[in-house]
This record gives sequence, C-alpha cells and structure tokens, in this order.
Amino acid sequence: MDIFDKIKKNRGALGQHAEYSHGYFMFPKLEGDISNKMMFRGKEVLVWSVNNYLGMANHPEVRKADADAAAKYGLSQPMGARMMSGNSNLHEKLEEELSSFVSKEDTILVNFGYQGMASAIDALVDRKDVIVYDSESHACILDGVRMHQGKRFVYAHNEIDKLEIMLQRATKIIGETDGGILVITEGVFGMGGDTGKLPEIVALKKKYDFRLFVDDAHGIGTMGETGAGTGEHYGVQDDIDIYFGTFAKAFASIGGFISSTENVVDYLRYNMRSQIFAKSLPMPLVVGNLKRLELFRNDTSFKDDLWKIADALQAGLKAEGFNLGETDSQVTPVILRGGPFEAANVVTDLRENYAIFCSLVTYPVVPKDVILLRLIPTAVHTLEDVDYTVGVFKKIKAKLERGEYDKEKVVFA
Repeated sequence: MDIFDKIKKNRGALGQHAEYSHGYFMFPKLEGDISNKMMFRGKEVLVWSVNNYLGMANHPEVRKADADAAAKYGLSQPMGARMMSGNSNLHEKLEEELSSFVSKEDTILVNFGYQGMASAIDALVDRKDVIVYDSESHACILDGVRMHQGKRFVYAHNEIDKLEIMLQRATKIIGETDGGILVITEGVFGMGGDTGKLPEIVALKKKYDFRLFVDDAHGIGTMGETGAGTGEHYGVQDDIDIYFGTFAKAFASIGGFISSTENVVDYLRYNMRSQIFAKSLPMPLVVGNLKRLELFRNDTSFKDDLWKIADALQAGLKAEGFNLGETDSQVTPVILRGGPFEAANVVTDLRENYAIFCSLVTYPVVPKDVILLRLIPTAVHTLEDVDYTVGVFKKIKAKLERGEYDKEKVVFA
C-alpha cells in the first residue's frame, strides 16, 4: 500500500478523532499571559492545565531577563552545535549551577527534554547491556528504550517485587554478555502524580549491580526541602546515578539537563547524538534559565506557595469523595467513571458553563471506562480558585452520576 493511502485510512488512536476534537479537546489555544486565568475561545477561564509550577513564566525578573537577553543576543547566538561552534561561558555556567543545585559532579544541557532523554539512553547502553524500566515511564523513556539493541525488561508500575524479578533475569543475562544493567524510573509520574519508589529501588543495590537513571521532570523545583527534586525529598539523591531534569515545568522554559559523575557527563558530551548534531540552546533561554534557577534556589517561597495550593486542592477534593489515585506530589488526577462521550461532555460543561480549563485523559491512555481530569496547581493560583474548583467538581460529579452526560443527552454542539 502507498504510504499516503495508508495514512489516509489509519489516522492513529488520537488522530481518528481530529475532525471534531481539533482546536477544542486537542490542540486548544490558550491565549494571554501565562497565569491562573487565561483566554480560551474568547472567554476567560480558570486554567489548571499549564506546568508553570512555580509561577516563573510571568515573574517580572524573569520576563526582564528573557527580554534583555533576547535584545542583547537575539535568538541565533550561539550558532551551531555545542561541539563545533555553539559553546559559551553562559552555557557552562548554567551547567555548573545545576550541578551544584542537584548535588552532582557535572551536568550537560539538552535542547529538549524528550529528545535528550531518548538520546541519553541510546548513548549509555549497548547490545551487551540490559534496561529495566517502569511500565508507566514517560514516552521519551519508552522511545529511548525502543532504540536499545540489547535486552530490556519492563516491571509493573512501582511494584518492587516485580522489579526484583526483572533484576534477577537481567543479572543472569549480563553474566553471559559481560554487560551492565540500567534501571530507569521517574521521580514524579506526570500522569498519576505518584512518586517513584526511590528508597526501595536504591535498597536493591545491596543485592544487585545496576545503575539508576531517574527522570525527575515534575520533581525538579517542586520536591525536596530546597526543590532539588524527588531524590532530595526521599534522602537518596546521592544514590541516583544519572539525574534528568527539564526546564519545561518548574522553570517554565525550554530545554533540560542531565547530571551525573564528571566521567559520565563527559562521555555524554561526546556521544549523545541529539546534542552533537543539533544547534546549541539559544542564549536567551540559557540566560533566562539561569535567572529562574537563581530565584527559586534562593527563595523557597515559590515552592511553598505551590504546595499551599496543591495541599488545599487535594484536601478539598478528597473531602468531597473524589478519587485522586496514588498521587503524593503536586500533580492532581481526578478519576471518574465514564466513556469517551461522557468525558467530552464533562469537559465541555466545565469549559463552557463553569469557565474551568483542565486536561482530559481518556482511552487508550487510561482504561475504556475511566475519565481522568488532570489538574496542575501552581504558585500563582489562589485559595479562591481552589474553593471555586472544588465546588464545581462536586456539581459535575453529581451530574455524571445522574447520567446527564450520557450520549443521548448531548450538552455540546
């Protein structure tokens, strides 16, 4: 079959719904300054769908640093890949500051978290090695694992006994290949909000020889006493061999970083294809990320404000009987029962009649009878926002239970 004909017939799990969902359920346009309230289709809505965890996006010092750097350097400088012509003192300074913040010897910047994670996995292992990873790992991890030419084992999400079984299998294999084992998990799982069982995983190092790679995209800046992440939160940061953080969440920016020993990071600099063959991170982003790091590293009130909202939101929803799953982070999933059509009606009602914008997750990401509404609290939300949202969710839950969102009772055109 011709490739174009195949694409026309099979639009994919999400693309098959594009005709009616594009611009509303998928690819919606939130406009205006990034904050607790933004514009959606010409109407102001209360937004629980933007990963501006610490409120950095429109902090005046951040906006000034971004603007001044853009005026001074433009978006082109430095021109070229880091290895060839795109290095700078500021890139190296950001790497040094990040290393200090997360208590690692060295750091390498990556242009995008997704490509950086996939490319790092590709660089770290060869066909002799075995990867063992959590079943609910982010897509960037899954894509990195897919490139691996050696053995790989997946263990049931956060089930340490299943992880140990896979480690036993991996240990047997490397005994024959003379390779190593890389265990990959997340600090905070971005969909369910539960944290990886890092202390339990680290404890297995006493029995098995492996290196631990932690994707802490949602944990950097939000977890731990200083905001240095989930490893700090659990007191096991030193036992994380390779630490990944993104600038797309708490930093409200673009890019990411990988921190480890000086030897490992130096190896990645010379072997990670996504950085060797890609243009350097533009200077305004480097300068802006330096300012963001300076602000929340020196002032934990940003993180404190986030948690004031997160704690209030989760407590309020739980008090009304909502199922928030296993979250023990700021990520707040609200789990309801219903099919895709009911899910669409729930979200439309929230947006059109209550001016609340949150993310909808349905099958195939979750089981067919599950509606997952993911709320992302931030430091710029207010307790009034929380009270209003809890009250509205109480109403939509009652409507759902009464069948008002059933297919026969369409509430949207």
